[in-house]
Amino acid sequence: MNKNLLKELQLALDGELKFDALNKTLYATDASVYRKIPLAVAFPKSVGDIKKLIQFATKNGVGLIPRTAGTSLAGQCVGEGIVVDVSKHFTKIVSLNEGKKQVVVQPGVIRDELNLYLQPYRLFFGPNTSTSNRCMLGGMVGNNSSGTTSIQYGVTRDKVLALKTVLADGSEVEFGALSKKEVEAKRYGNTAEASIYREIDKELSNPDIQSEIVQEFPKKHIHRRNTGYAVDELLQNNTYGKSTADFNLCKLLAGSEGTLAFTTEITLQLDDLPPNLSAMVITHYRTLEDCLSDVEPSMRHDLHTCEMMDKVILDCTKNNREQMKNRFFVEGDPAALLMLEVKGYSKVDLDRKVDELLQTIKVSGLSYANPVLYEADINKALELRKAGLGLLGNMVGDRKAVACIEDTAVALEDLKNFIGEFTQIMKGYGQDAVYYAHAGAGELHLRPILNLKKEADVTLFRKITTDVARLTKRYKGSFSGEHGDGIVRAEFIPLMIGEKNYELLRRVKSYFDPYNIFNPGKIVDAYPMDEALRYEVGRREPDIKTLMDFSDSEGILKAAEKCNGSGDCRKTEKMTGAMCPSYHATRDEKHTTRGRANALREFLTTSEHANKFDQKELKEVFDLCLSCKACASECPSNVDVATLKAEFLYQYQEKNGYSLRSTLFAHNTKLNRLGSKMAGLTNAVYGSGFLSGVLKKSTGVAQKRDLPKVSNFNLDKYLQSINNQYANSNIKVVLYIDEFTNYLDVELGKDAIEVLVHLGYDVTLFYAESGRTYLSKGFLKQARKLALKNIPKLKTYADNGMPVIGLEPSAILTFRDEYKRLSDDTIATEAIANNAFLIEEFLAKEIEAGVITKERFTKESRSVKIHGHCHQKALSNQKVTFDMLNLPENYKVTIISSGCCGMAGSFGYEKEHYEVSMQIGELKLFPSIRKAEAECIIAANGTSCRHQIYDGTEKRALHPISIWKKALL
Repeated sequence: MNKNLLKELQLALDGELKFDALNKTLYATDASVYRKIPLAVAFPKSVGDIKKLIQFATKNGVGLIPRTAGTSLAGQCVGEGIVVDVSKHFTKIVSLNEGKKQVVVQPGVIRDELNLYLQPYRLFFGPNTSTSNRCMLGGMVGNNSSGTTSIQYGVTRDKVLALKTVLADGSEVEFGALSKKEVEAKRYGNTAEASIYREIDKELSNPDIQSEIVQEFPKKHIHRRNTGYAVDELLQNNTYGKSTADFNLCKLLAGSEGTLAFTTEITLQLDDLPPNLSAMVITHYRTLEDCLSDVEPSMRHDLHTCEMMDKVILDCTKNNREQMKNRFFVEGDPAALLMLEVKGYSKVDLDRKVDELLQTIKVSGLSYANPVLYEADINKALELRKAGLGLLGNMVGDRKAVACIEDTAVALEDLKNFIGEFTQIMKGYGQDAVYYAHAGAGELHLRPILNLKKEADVTLFRKITTDVARLTKRYKGSFSGEHGDGIVRAEFIPLMIGEKNYELLRRVKSYFDPYNIFNPGKIVDAYPMDEALRYEVGRREPDIKTLMDFSDSEGILKAAEKCNGSGDCRKTEKMTGAMCPSYHATRDEKHTTRGRANALREFLTTSEHANKFDQKELKEVFDLCLSCKACASECPSNVDVATLKAEFLYQYQEKNGYSLRSTLFAHNTKLNRLGSKMAGLTNAVYGSGFLSGVLKKSTGVAQKRDLPKVSNFNLDKYLQSINNQYANSNIKVVLYIDEFTNYLDVELGKDAIEVLVHLGYDVTLFYAESGRTYLSKGFLKQARKLALKNIPKLKTYADNGMPVIGLEPSAILTFRDEYKRLSDDTIATEAIANNAFLIEEFLAKEIEAGVITKERFTKESRSVKIHGHCHQKALSNQKVTFDMLNLPENYKVTIISSGCCGMAGSFGYEKEHYEVSMQIGELKLFPSIRKAEAECIIAANGTSCRHQIYDGTEKRALHPISIWKKALL
């Protein structure tokens, strides 16, 4: 298309229209196996913008692909037209009618955030997908989403009362419930709306068409029916059927994947919050068959959840830092387990339901363990299940669990036999499938493991999908239960509902969308399911050399390819976790883990440059990455963007040069060492408004930042003087004096020495630069040189059983993390990693062992709020800091749910990043600290965090060890 036409459209919109290579790349994929480069990406701000896009699409024969979070598994969100992303501006909760229990929302409202809003009213929206902390209501309506709660609360279609839409001619129409007389009245007129009602009436009034629908569509009592358009649902009313319900075209629009109209507002029916007491029985099985046999008898109980996970999924959780802690309930090595949740309004009621369920399980005798979980433990188990989809991306190499037959739903009484036949199909193809899903709803997410880079496996992709479609049809099941048809299953709709019904669907599409502009290639006239795949079939894999070791992922390209698009990184600051702080501030896809991984994958694969990292687009996507490492633990696929960024910066700068500012920040320790020799003069310059201003302006540092003061102090002499005051035990420890403690936080070093010696430890000081400043700026040769210099000494400490204890998380945790990628001595780096501890980790273990007791500390009452360093959250945990600070008897300690502070070392000092840095702090951390009482102690173990907290709140935060020093008796 002529770019001038796109530029004219760009100028006409209140929102944005982007058609650069980067944004087209970011929106070329979703969470499916497909890749289609769009013509452009639009971010409309108003209904007027959507009308302009429709007018443009109609005039130029261009498709409009609606998109919210882009977590669809079937390819609904990819296409060659204009992707219309409503997730940025259509995010309002318009109104709530508490009496009717109804809410009106725009399509970009996130499901879990809606429920947070509704909680004070004791209401909630029931359908609950595994992506609920980032998926949006527009996408849920488009897919007719279900989730774990459907056995109690139904599917999204059941909750949609009305939809405000824009039709293909640009007219605004609201669809909702209509009586028979109102339906008749709607048929008159010359509007697009009247035409739709007339044509639908002609179709549904025909007895032959009705008969064909009833005969060919999935069994009516399978409530997860999402194959094609839900014309079968349009027969369940007082206009075309025997039901007393009113006719509502929302039944058709829900699940239509944006192919019929463009939705701008949604009215939903809500439910009362479920009973507040819950228990979950988790039954363990030695075989899948035993597990499936227990589904139907279990469902005779009043279950709120009936979910299944198999061994493949459970094994994936063993390698995920975040999910390891959620495996606490798993006993032995089950082939599969069921998660059976009951709820009650009283403990007596709940206990009765648990006992009755356990009795049923006992009678069957098929499970070998049946632990019962309560309260917070249930949420941990559900988090493990929710993470299952993304965890499949942890499979190293090109063979992945592929979404194609993962959405089959059958009647509950058919489930076991269906799975038995399915298993035989898979065995015929030499496949070990993954079984993961909503067993109580008769739906199992069954996935073959394929390498879609190989022609043979692409052929299997089609064959397996075809065979399972035929099997599903034989059981009169639904081939698309809740994930939609998209690209992967739309081809099979004629098989699933018959050719006559398929032609009916094509006519329905034409009534709503005569110009075929709404999400073309989906549901009818579908794209082929085995073309336009994410990876070029039979390609020659690019040979990409890196300085860091990515062998754990079989290279950096496959490290990026681990991202399967599940979009966990699109959760906002209102949810738990820190990933991704820059996305929290900007709401821009390019600032997500997914966006960065997708861009890196795309350009490493397609770039024709000799240095494939030499791409301005990659520089752009990594620019706002704070290297917080939240993705290394929170991303189910463990896509570690901080490490990818370090390698990218190195490779890019090797070609394009290293800037003065990056060089100064990278070599910051050398500058601090030099400045400390004349500390008084250095600090005078740094403290001078004029001189520091000149320095900051000349180096690109934000004027609003204070330059940190340097120190010149002999910690060895200080250790000697403290040793003279206290008796040492025979417990030897190594206190790591990192580059920040040595020159910028000397008082912290003194506090740590005093605490450790006071508690009786025999302290040895180890001075070394960790390499963190070099890593953050991509100076990998220098970082590796330091690592290789430090490893022999650190290995000696490990061999001698002397734990190395660090104060600054970003420094000490380098030994645990990046050193493994900078050295090929895996034995040494593993030993070093296992011997390197945050000081809080070490002291928490000592407390647990009874070595340190509360009697050593003050009984004074104090309130303490903890902000944890991002690297601590990713590579350790905040509980150790809590346990340490909670030891003094009358200390009331809480952890701030704060995410990233926004400073991230030099990031927040850089003038172009200052505003984003402060925006991130303002999201959660700064308001939490401002709300704290004046005498409350703020604990922060990161030097950058402490500076950011002061700059944002004028509150001095203390390292936990400094708080302990004041609390020691």
